[in-house]
Amino acid sequence: MKRSHGAVWNWVHRLSDSDCDPPEAQPKRVAVDETAVKINGEWSWLYAAIDIDTKLILDVALFGRHGTDLAAAFLQKLREKHDLSEAEFLVDQFGYRTALSRFGLSGRVNYPDRNLIETWFHTLKIRLDRFHTPWVGSRSSVREWLEKFMHYYNRQRPHQALDGKTPIEEPQN
Repeated sequence: MKRSHGAVWNWVHRLSDSDCDPPEAQPKRVAVDETAVKINGEWSWLYAAIDIDTKLILDVALFGRHGTDLAAAFLQKLREKHDLSEAEFLVDQFGYRTALSRFGLSGRVNYPDRNLIETWFHTLKIRLDRFHTPWVGSRSSVREWLEKFMHYYNRQRPHQALDGKTPIEEPQN
């Protein structure tokens, strides 16, 4: 697929001019999951959390491996950023249930309702295929790019499911 230099330049600079200031949220239902991504030919694990109702990406994190302890670390960071006192976590069978119980958080296995996070991972991977066929750079540069993409997704990208609004424009809980 050919891309014009101008299109790539505009997209990159739109992201680079964005601020990474995720709003504090009080989500009711949060989908959490992880996916494998390759950075410089090595596998890393991208963790993400999305507010199911507003479509707001609450946080992303990148680790060199995956497991229950890293899921717990991701959830701890998420708790520091957002009020999760009323949140129910929708998870798959991975170690999230154990990680949730460490913090006294409510969660249940739910595949249909957490489909939004799989859709977000798909959107992210499409962007990567279009603009960054192999993901190169340090893990920290990829983390920075992910923060910018999260900002773009929350504040600039209109969503069909939100009638053309961005998640930040959707009324917060």
